[in-house]
Parts: sequence; C-alpha cells; structure tokens
Amino acid sequence: MTDKEQVLKIVKDKNVKFIRLWFTDIVGQLKSFAVTASELETALNNGMGFDGSSITGYQDIEESDMIAMPDPSTFQILPWRPQEHLVGRMICDVLTPDGEPYEGDPRYQLKRALKRAADMGFDHYYVGPELEFFYFKNSEGTEILDKGGYFDLTPLDVASDLRRDTVIALEEMGIKVEYSHHEVGPSQHEIDIRFGDALKIADDAMTYRLVVKEIAQKYGVYATFMPKPLYGENGSGMHTHQSLFRGSDNAFFDGDDKYFLSADAKGYIAGLLEHASEISIIFAQWVNSYKRLVPGYEAPVYKAWSRRNRSALIRVPMYHPGQEKATRCEFRSPDPACNPYLTFAVMLHAGLDGIEKSYKLEEPMEMNLYDLTDSEREEMGIKTLPESLGDAISIARQSEFLKGALGDHIYGRLVELKQKDWDDYRTQLTQWEMDKYLSVL
Repeated sequence: MTDKEQVLKIVKDKNVKFIRLWFTDIVGQLKSFAVTASELETALNNGMGFDGSSITGYQDIEESDMIAMPDPSTFQILPWRPQEHLVGRMICDVLTPDGEPYEGDPRYQLKRALKRAADMGFDHYYVGPELEFFYFKNSEGTEILDKGGYFDLTPLDVASDLRRDTVIALEEMGIKVEYSHHEVGPSQHEIDIRFGDALKIADDAMTYRLVVKEIAQKYGVYATFMPKPLYGENGSGMHTHQSLFRGSDNAFFDGDDKYFLSADAKGYIAGLLEHASEISIIFAQWVNSYKRLVPGYEAPVYKAWSRRNRSALIRVPMYHPGQEKATRCEFRSPDPACNPYLTFAVMLHAGLDGIEKSYKLEEPMEMNLYDLTDSEREEMGIKTLPESLGDAISIARQSEFLKGALGDHIYGRLVELKQKDWDDYRTQLTQWEMDKYLSVL
C-alpha cells in the first residue's frame, strides 16, 4: 500500500516529471489530466478542481465544480512512456467542492456496494474478470491479423509478441495476470486478470483496457473492446468470476452440500439471475452489445445456472470441485466495453439482495440450452436477457432495484444517455435495409 509520503518520495527519487490523474465517466470512459511534480503535493492534499459539466453524465453547468482526489495506493509509473521523462498515474475519487463523495462517480458507487457487503459481514468481494478483445490492422475497418482459433499456438497467431509485451506492461503496473491466449474468433485474444478485491480489480480493468490499446498502437495496429465487431464470429465477453469471503473463509463454500454451495452462495446466484435483465443496461450498455448476446456464439442469454454448461448465464466452475478457496460463480453475460465499477457494483447488489431476501435457487441446467426450442424453454421456466438495448432500457425504467443500486443521479443520467443512443441507432438507415428493400418495395 502506497501512501502520500511514499508517492512523493518515488516521484523525487525517480525524477518523474508528470503525474496523470485518472477518473471514469458514467459509461466507463477513462478521463485524465496531468499535473507536474511540483504540484503533486497540493494535488495529494487538496485534490484538483475540474469542470464536471464537460464529463459525460456528470453535473449541469450551473453546478459544475468538481474535485479529483488522487488515491495514492493506485500510483504507478506508465511503462510505455519515455524512460528519460517518466510519467506516473493515480486513479482519483471524485468529490464535491465541500469534500463529500460525488454520487455521480462510478468508483464511489462501487465503494457504496462494498460497504453494504461489509455491513452484512462480508470482508471481501473478490472478482476475476476475463476480458476479450480483437486486434485489427487499424481503426478504420476490421482487417484481421490472424486466422487462429482457441488456444492456438501457430504461425497464424502473429499477436503473440503483442500479448507478451502487454502482459509485461500490466505486471509492471502491479496487475497480476493469470492467462493469456488466442480466443475462438480470428484475431481475438484474451488476457485474464488474477482475482482480487473488487475495487482494485475495477481500477485494474480500466488500466488493462488502456494498456492493451497502448501496446497495440506501439506495434502499429488497433485493439478494440467492441463487443461484436465481426459478423458471424464470436463476440468479446468479460466473464466475471466472483465470491464473498468472511476473513479467510469462503462464504460460498459448504462441504456438506451436493454442489458444495452454501446458502449464501445459492442466494447470491439466485439474486444475479433474478435481477439479470434489470442490470443488463449496465453490463451490456451499447447497441452493439446485443449483437453479441445471441444464441450460438458462447454468449449466454438464458437465465439459468450450471456447473459445466457454458450456455447458461451463470456457471459454477468445476475445475477444483470441493475445494473451499476455489468455490465461486462465473457471470458470463458482461462485455468488456462495460463500466467495470458499475458492473461490479450492480452484480454485488443483486447477489446481496438474493442473500438478504433468501431467493430460491432452482436446480442447475446441465443440458445445452441452445438446443432447446422456445416452447421447451418456456415449459422449463427459462427466461432470456433483453434482446436489444431498447428492451434493456424499458426494463431499467421500471426497476426500483436498479435505481437503488446506482443512486438517483447515475440511474437517471444513464437511462437518459442510453435512450439517446437507442434513438440515434433505431432511426438510422442501414446498408442492409437499402440492399434488401430498395429494389423490391
């Protein structure tokens, strides 16, 4: 853990010239401004003011003054910047002018969810996200770099060096990496962050997305976290493993249960399933997100849980059955273009609701849900996620749960922003429509 004095010492000893202060807007876009080393002590003690009215989803112009307060524990040197003029970074909490947490700050909303968990006796909310992405020749199109497939290690996988340098950069920034490999789609890749406490992992996920793009740019290519950039191929997901601990004890584990799941784990999973459609606007927040969430491409749309079956929305991994520390659930619907702070926050709130209200968890669905007919799924009571951003918005507008999880400010602003996205999209004329209808209607 780095404190203010340690940050000041590192900056002086390493002759760091600039320190970039990062924070996140409502939709999860990273924002940044830089201070010089001479201004760092002032920034650490008092924060730095900025215009909140210019940040997506933040304040109106008549009440726009905001303060970015650096969190010294997040200080890192940016490894891709020139070594002769080092640049550091810290992630900030956003405060109001009177020093109170700003309710429109996604990082604060995750902290609020974590406090709820702590008040219920849970010391740790651990998450382990698996972010997938594509490499393309440039940002102007989708020309792939390779035709490799899942776990391929062949000359087709020309991005091995890209992944290697990305992993090195991530670890230099204090982000532990578990796996890196080629994914199912052509030119699609995955680097998995080792699980940890949710606030740090949300910070790490924001850093991860920037590092992947920076290293790609260094190689003259483009990396994208767009959920579904290629028609007919798998989209990119952010499967998120999660568990709750009391001290060093996994609250999800029960050695006497046939599934090794405690009552807390079952309530948590039931809560995720119950509220999945309501929080869809958070974990799948873009029009393009719903091009990924279609049956047949490993993107789960059916609200059920399983142990081995990846067609279900939630999976309880069986890699180490019966091992207490490894017991967790994997929520498979988020995509890597989400806001990780809000995504982790609403997942946690949903799970805690399930625990508090003792939601009943049905038996697991171990068959391939894609193979069932609509009537068979209906007969089994298996419901689906929203099919479009428009559907997700409609459900979110009716959700008192979501309003409570996000707070009035983010809830209202986010629904408004997403409605504008949907309206812009649904009123467009696409080339598909012109090709299909113009010559025959």
